[in-house]
Amino acid sequence: MCTGRRTGAGSQVGVVSMSDLKADTKRIRECSRALQRIYDSFTGRANPAKDFSADELGNKLIVDAFDEFADNWKIHRKDLAEKIRKLGVITWDAAKNYDAIDSELARALREQDARTASARGAK
Repeated sequence: MCTGRRTGAGSQVGVVSMSDLKADTKRIRECSRALQRIYDSFTGRANPAKDFSADELGNKLIVDAFDEFADNWKIHRKDLAEKIRKLGVITWDAAKNYDAIDSELARALREQDARTASARGAK
């Protein structure tokens, strides 16, 4: 179920609409916050086995495998983290812009309804 704001002239009775767009801005913002958490995780800890000993992980081979993974991961982590950060900004801005457009459309429709009612009353 879409719990966000409804955008589109199709919600007006008697108005023909080319499209009826629904955007769940609450969910889009949740996505943005989740992406921020992922970004924080990516930039916070490169090696998931850091600070664990061979005794804790089972043996030295596991520690070495995690170290190798961490070395390779460092190479690509910053680029991936930046892409995740940008996607988070894009989703946040999308929700903000959907709400702004929806508010502007509603305002314009109210003004048009008021002008129409005023013109009918003047006849």
